[in-house]
Amino acid sequence: AAMAELTRSGAAGVQVRIHDEHGAWTGAAGVRELHGGKVPTNGRFRVGSITKMFVSTVVLQLVDEGKVVLDDPVDDYLPEFGLDRRITVRMILQHTSGLFNHTGEPNPDGTIEAGVPLYGWDFERNRFRTYQPEDLVELALAKPARFEPGTAWRYSNTNYVLAGLLIERVTGTSYATQVRHRILAPLRLHETVVPGTRTGIPGPHAHGYYAYQHQGRLRVLDMSRVNPSWAGAAGEIISTTRDLDRFVTALFDGELLPADLLAEMRDAMPTGSPNAAYGLGLEVLDIGAECGGVYEGHSGGMHGYTSFLLRSADGERRLEVSVTVGPFDNDDLVLAQRYFAALNDVLAAALCDVEEPTGRTAHRPLAERAPHAAAVMRPAA
Repeated sequence: AAMAELTRSGAAGVQVRIHDEHGAWTGAAGVRELHGGKVPTNGRFRVGSITKMFVSTVVLQLVDEGKVVLDDPVDDYLPEFGLDRRITVRMILQHTSGLFNHTGEPNPDGTIEAGVPLYGWDFERNRFRTYQPEDLVELALAKPARFEPGTAWRYSNTNYVLAGLLIERVTGTSYATQVRHRILAPLRLHETVVPGTRTGIPGPHAHGYYAYQHQGRLRVLDMSRVNPSWAGAAGEIISTTRDLDRFVTALFDGELLPADLLAEMRDAMPTGSPNAAYGLGLEVLDIGAECGGVYEGHSGGMHGYTSFLLRSADGERRLEVSVTVGPFDNDDLVLAQRYFAALNDVLAAALCDVEEPTGRTAHRPLAERAPHAAAVMRPAA
């Protein structure tokens, strides 16, 4: 019922995978494309910033091998950028570097200080453009730092573009190669893809949409095709709910990291959002005892796609969600609020002890807890 309401509130489709004390369940609602078709429960989708969990895992594996030191300056590995030497590897993984976010930053007055073109007509004209990671870093460094390194927390995709470059510098191969070699192949995650500049989504998938007003009419873009290089190591991965569930299970079962480095990943600091904290590429959310308590994982937002990967701290519950956004005006705040209320009810129905959807976010605004909830409207990986 909650999933059906979400499709009436702005989503084109939604697929959900749940593992809890009752067993495993998958379901889907909505349409595969605007003209119809069923949403596949095994469909691929753009996971957005869930990518950061993969990248952080690889960096921590390199720490385990003695090739990277968490509290060394990033400048030691990537001297060509002239980074503030107070910025450490730990800081880029935990978003405490203070670096400007190359995908844009909110100003105190509510406006957005633009980075790469991600909205409206500017985005449409550039959606197949290839961005080099070095250029994304240089764009960010051309802006003043947001704060002194290590003194605050603020989400910045630039941090993970740097992490991808660090992996490349240390290993001699791309971060994508290392993700495939260290995570995808050993875990047999055959449905997960690091696309690079490839524009399509291979295999079965639902289509997400990005809509905006231009010259008095609503333009609708099918975002199953886009060059994701603007996100790169911060958010380009394509996967399925099944592969994500296998990944998060293996990670917390100790198959990918030794216990001490998994503890480092889970050591989270407050983000400023209620009951939300951030580790090393890991979101930690306390959503209340009635919803299972503390969850770890990540959320993600790309144009047309919103995703959640959550695992309870005790491992008893796991949830993977992919929402394909429908063709509604991104600047319509009334529609956005309705969408978020319905999305929240899907998460609450999956995780909380509720009898039926409320539409009133009675069980805490789960969908707005994670840093990427707003990316439904304002894509930021």
